[in-house]
Amino acid sequence: MAERVAITGGASQNLACMLQVFTDPVFTRNVWIVAPAYMLAFRIFTDSGFGAKMRAVPEDEEGVDVGFLRKEIEKSEKRARDEGNSEPKIKPARPWSKIYRHVIYAVPSFANPSSKTMSLRRREDLVRVAREFDALIITDDVYDHLQWSAKPSPKAVLDKAVLPRIVDVDRYLDGGAERDGADGFGNAASNGSFSKICGPGVRTGWVEGTPKLAWGVSQTGSTRSGGAPSQLVATFLADALESGHIQRHIYSTLQPAYAARYRALVAAMHEHLVPLGARLPQSDRQVAGGYFVWVTLPAALDGATIAERARDDENLIVAQGALFEVPGSGGGGDADGHDAPENAITFPHDVRLCFAWEAEDALEEGVIRLARVMKKMLSGEKSGMRPEPDKDQAGKEPRNFW
Repeated sequence: MAERVAITGGASQNLACMLQVFTDPVFTRNVWIVAPAYMLAFRIFTDSGFGAKMRAVPEDEEGVDVGFLRKEIEKSEKRARDEGNSEPKIKPARPWSKIYRHVIYAVPSFANPSSKTMSLRRREDLVRVAREFDALIITDDVYDHLQWSAKPSPKAVLDKAVLPRIVDVDRYLDGGAERDGADGFGNAASNGSFSKICGPGVRTGWVEGTPKLAWGVSQTGSTRSGGAPSQLVATFLADALESGHIQRHIYSTLQPAYAARYRALVAAMHEHLVPLGARLPQSDRQVAGGYFVWVTLPAALDGATIAERARDDENLIVAQGALFEVPGSGGGGDADGHDAPENAITFPHDVRLCFAWEAEDALEEGVIRLARVMKKMLSGEKSGMRPEPDKDQAGKEPRNFW
């Protein structure tokens, strides 16, 4: 097992390292991003030369739309053949690395921001597509330990994964990375981080893949020069793991606290938002987790306007869905001036709520404030008038659902 893991400076730092080692900004055709997506990853892809190559892949209730992905990759491969793009142009051949034709980025469990969990069928289908088209699936598995029963349950601790990670699927499916004809690097990398389970300032994580992939990550230029990332903190965490402190913290503190906050938030949403036409994803799930809940508003409501009015009228911070649109796949095109695609993947009627920060009573109060904004806007939509801001906003304690 140890040879499958490399220590990193956290999930974000390692995403950049993997792009440095395993991609070429010319030969690697596209970065396929399951959308809505973690918006701070976009800059990492852009800094690695993929600003014009990011493409959104939509989700349904089972997670990534693999059929859509396959069709778009086939188009991308045809363009590469027509352009004669058949070998890496910038990155040299190195014994510890390979250059993948495609990158697929996803958060399969308790996703940020959609809060969805990808089904086992989709995970297996995604691995098959990645193998067929020589793609590296990079998954942020940072929320996998933060899971609980979606409804109150006598079992307080969930210490077993509900589904295999995509890196596990790549290990067992159809002979794994050592099957006939495979090169041993595999097609999946699991990005983990202690920042979500020990503290945001820890900035230490790990990546798991095949032994060849893990070794390749360890050979990144910045790591070879500076040594193992986050050396001092990594030694502290190793001791905390060996003593069981981190495990006890997860099961006795984090899971119970986040479960209570999640249930309080969802109960308040069912009471105050659902009657107004709001929808929650995967409402019949048995296991929930992560930090977020994605909310689809009634079609009459614009997420950006809701976020603005919530802030101005109710001293409430929520994240509008447009923040999580993949650049170049949304209505406004990308930062480099490329036009949006004809079939844009946008989220104009959605917002993301976070339950990790606020206490239970504050979460319910935040939902009540959000419902008040929605009611005003729905009333104004019917009357054709913009409702007036709430005059009492200044005296309200701020609530942060960012």
